[in-house]
Amino acid sequence: MSIIQEFKEFAIKGNVMDLAIGVIIGGAFNKIIDSMVKDIVMPVISWILGGDVDYSNWFLVLGDNPNNVTTLAQAQAAGLNVFAYGNFLTILINFLLLAWVVFLLVKAMNKLRRKQEAEPTTEETPEDVALLREIRDELKKRPDPEA
Repeated sequence: MSIIQEFKEFAIKGNVMDLAIGVIIGGAFNKIIDSMVKDIVMPVISWILGGDVDYSNWFLVLGDNPNNVTTLAQAQAAGLNVFAYGNFLTILINFLLLAWVVFLLVKAMNKLRRKQEAEPTTEETPEDVALLREIRDELKKRPDPEA
């Protein structure tokens, strides 16, 4: 099988579309989680910690701070060696929220799947299959002519 034929088979089966849809939805979902962290969670944490805190501006200067810079942008512009943990903290909280939401979605899907598997199937037998079964049963009732 040629590589072009294999690619056609791969693309036609829908794997590419499923992947593309997953990436698009994942990007949109990431924006929702980013907004949740920035607009809902971080203000609550700021309130708990007692003030309007900008977490992206949390940093430590590693070494000397001759100009006494107070913002991350100033420290980076001055070429100071900084440990900028505020942005990492925001991204970490974002990841934990995203993981929690994905966990809840998977849990809900598993619950629905188990519920669906537990329901008895009430498939009707096609008419031709039912007729063939009746014929088979009638033939079984007949006495064996060779006996």
